[in-house]
Amino acid sequence: MLLALASAAIETMKPENIVIMKPAILVTGGAGYVGSHTVAALLEKPNTDVEVVVVDNLSNAYRSEGQKKPEAIKIIEELTGKTIHFYDVDIRDANALREVFEKHDVACVIHFAALKAVGESVQKPLEYYQANITGTCTLFDVMRAFGVYKLVYSSSCTVYGEPESLPLGEGHPTGRGLASPYGKSKYFCEEIMKDICRSDRKWSVISLRYFNPVGAHRSGRIGEDPAGVPNNLMPFIAKVAVGRLKELQVFGADYPTIDGTGVRDYIHVEDLADGHVKAIKLFSQTGFNGFHAVNLGTGTGYSVLQMVKAFEEVSGKKIPYKIVGRRDGDIAANYADVSLSHRMLGWRATRTLRDMCADTWRWQSNNPDGYKST
Repeated sequence: MLLALASAAIETMKPENIVIMKPAILVTGGAGYVGSHTVAALLEKPNTDVEVVVVDNLSNAYRSEGQKKPEAIKIIEELTGKTIHFYDVDIRDANALREVFEKHDVACVIHFAALKAVGESVQKPLEYYQANITGTCTLFDVMRAFGVYKLVYSSSCTVYGEPESLPLGEGHPTGRGLASPYGKSKYFCEEIMKDICRSDRKWSVISLRYFNPVGAHRSGRIGEDPAGVPNNLMPFIAKVAVGRLKELQVFGADYPTIDGTGVRDYIHVEDLADGHVKAIKLFSQTGFNGFHAVNLGTGTGYSVLQMVKAFEEVSGKKIPYKIVGRRDGDIAANYADVSLSHRMLGWRATRTLRDMCADTWRWQSNNPDGYKST
C-alpha cells in the first residue's frame, strides 16, 4: 500500500502533471474607465508574460445580456489577442475575493474599484464610505491572507482639499478642508495604507494621486461610458456633441480663475494607464517598500470654457452650455507638480489637449450610446 501511494505521488510530480501558474496582476474595477485602459496598457506591452485578472461588480461598466464578460474587457481581448480572466465580484465580498486569489498566483494588485463622483458623494456619503473604505479594507485583508503585499492604488488629487498653493506637490497637506465624501474616502484609505505599511515592512503601496482623466483609447473602441448623466466634464461635453444631451451645465462662473469657471489639470487616460505600468516596475527594485504617493497629471490647468472651446475646434460641433450655480464639493482650481513622477517613475504625460479631445470625439462619435453601440 505504501509503495502504491509513493508511486502515485511520483506520477503526479512528473512535469506533464504539474500545473505552473503564471504570476498574475489583479486589477480591481478593471472594467471601468481608467481600469480598462490600464488593462489594455498592461497587455499591449511586448513580452508580457503575466496573467491579467479583473474583478468588477459592474456598477459602472456595461455587459450585454447573456454575456460573461463586459464589453470593455471583450474589446481589449480583441485588440491585444490576449485572454483576460474576469470575475463579477464586489470587493466587499471577502469569500468571493478569496476564491479569485485561490485560482491565480497574484503577484500584485492595482486597485481601482470605487465610487468616484464628487457631486454624487455629497448626496450619498454612506454608499461612498462603504464601497471605497470598507471595500479597500476587505481587499487588504484578503491580500494579507494570501501573502500578497504589493499594491498600486487609484487615489486622487481631491485628498489635497482646497489648495494652499499651486501647483500641488506631494508635500502639500492632505485631509484639510475636504469638501466631499469622495475626497475624504480617498484620504482615509491613504491613511489606512500608511498605517499598514508602518506596521509591516513587507507592504509596498504606491498611491497614484491623479488629476482629471479624459480621452479614450486611440482605437476609438474603448472609452468613458458613465451610467446615466455624466458627472465629469468631458463625457458630458461629448454627449452634448452627439446630441444625447441638450446642453452642458457649467457649475459656477464666479471663481477667481481666468474666465470664472473651474480650472483642472486634465490628463489623457492612456498617459495615466502608462503611469500605472511604470509604477508596477518599482516593485522589482530590491528593498522597495512602504507607502509612496505620486501625482499623475500634466502640470497645466484648463478652465471649463477652455475645454469647451478645444472640443468644439476638434469636433466641429457647437457645444451649447448654461451657467448654473456652484456644485457642492468643487474647488476653484488645481493642477499638479509632476516632478516626482518624472524622477521616481520615469514617466511623463505626452499627449496634448488636442489629443484628449480628438480621442474622446473618436470614441463618442463612433459609439454614441457608449458600449451599447457595439
